[in-house]
Amino acid sequence: MFNLAFIMRTKGSRSRRVATSALFAALTAAGAWISIPFFPVPLTLQTFFIYLAVLILGRYAFLSQAIYIGMGLVGLPVFARGMSGYGVLVGPTGGFIIGFLVGSLVGGVVIDVGGRSNFAAIASLLACAVCVFGMGWVWLSCWLDWNFSLALWAGVLPFLPGDALKAGLALVVWKKLPYWGV
Repeated sequence: MFNLAFIMRTKGSRSRRVATSALFAALTAAGAWISIPFFPVPLTLQTFFIYLAVLILGRYAFLSQAIYIGMGLVGLPVFARGMSGYGVLVGPTGGFIIGFLVGSLVGGVVIDVGGRSNFAAIASLLACAVCVFGMGWVWLSCWLDWNFSLALWAGVLPFLPGDALKAGLALVVWKKLPYWGV
């Protein structure tokens, strides 16, 4: 059976960071397939895996999302609704996908600087969510003729309670896992 802790044995190894980043890229892709269709933005489990990656990988969570976006750009159906390609990044949900990248970097830096305390973990998840939803909101408003209010009501506010739940679940899972020192 696959044991993630086995990958994490060597403290701070580059190969371990790359393997864990690839794993979280795959989990983010799997999270895209677990989806409830909304228009224009579907509800997926992607942010749960991004939040967990931020907590486990710290600033290296950025690498997991870069791999994820790269997989989609080369044609693998890893984005929501099984989509792929450049068109998804310039479509209505493109801001959220780019927000995954920026949010994972910002959230990862926050937890690395904060020393992996509970406060730092919550602050990192909040920073990540603000980046994801902030970038998604601005990009979606562009698609909606710069109607920021409509974009807020269609692409941000309905998803905040679910994302708070996903962030809380990621925090609980992270607390149950041993510290890997990635």
